[in-house]
Amino acid sequence: MKRPFVTLKFARTLDGYIATKTGDSRWISGPESRRYAHKLRSRHDAVLVGVNTVLKDDPRLDVRLVKGKNPLKVIVDSKLRTPLTARVIRIRPKLTILAMTKKASLKKVRQFEKLGIQVLVVPADRSGKVDLKRLFPKLREIGIKKLMVEGGSRILTSFVNQGLADRVVIFISPKILGTGIESLNRTKWKSATARKITQPEVFRLGEDLVLEGKPLD
Repeated sequence: MKRPFVTLKFARTLDGYIATKTGDSRWISGPESRRYAHKLRSRHDAVLVGVNTVLKDDPRLDVRLVKGKNPLKVIVDSKLRTPLTARVIRIRPKLTILAMTKKASLKKVRQFEKLGIQVLVVPADRSGKVDLKRLFPKLREIGIKKLMVEGGSRILTSFVNQGLADRVVIFISPKILGTGIESLNRTKWKSATARKITQPEVFRLGEDLVLEGKPLD
């Protein structure tokens, strides 16, 4: 199966949370890390998030803090819950790709297509969600060779559980939330079979630590 090279990128606190219980994830990482994250975006053909990230954070998913090319924006949205008012829709809509299943409303599909947004119909997996492995060939067909996955927790966990990540970039902030949304949840491994990061590189950006490496199957 031809598929893009996949980088998982997320920022987390010292105690492993990517957001508060209410879903607020702003300013977990510092300004130096945010600039580096934008640099990474500019080096990828597309960035991918799940619809829950769109609903909670209303991200732009573009490059602003450094000079560089804006990537395509892939939203995994099985039932097309993305609002027409979302910033990924209003700002550069022709760079947005929505990945849905047959459950989505055809009326809403037409509304998105009128804005120049590409809508991909992808078979569902056993849980009724977009089958990520079936999505990959469609992304390659439209020229996406390097894909960066930015969240949220469900999407990150799905990629890890299915062994679909080729590289990880984790920003570790010196903050402690105590409770919140975990970066990864419902992973299938126990301590003895935990997935490792090989060839790890660790460096500092401002107050944050950055861990980059390759997940070992």
